[in-house]
Amino acid sequence: MAKLKSHSGAKKRARLTGSGKLVLKRGRRSHLLMQKSKRQKRLDRALLIAAVDRRRTLALLPNL
Repeated sequence: MAKLKSHSGAKKRARLTGSGKLVLKRGRRSHLLMQKSKRQKRLDRALLIAAVDRRRTLALLPNL
């Protein structure tokens, strides 16, 4: 049987917390930060993935 492979885009964005919840890293935080407002930068922090989407996300990441 073939190996289960993780979705390469999903593994760059999501990770498990210590309590087992899924956290998503949002975009727009890598460059041009001087001209972005503090509010815009504050809203770009990590986001907990909803319980509704948990099963679908874990299907993309079988090796978590």
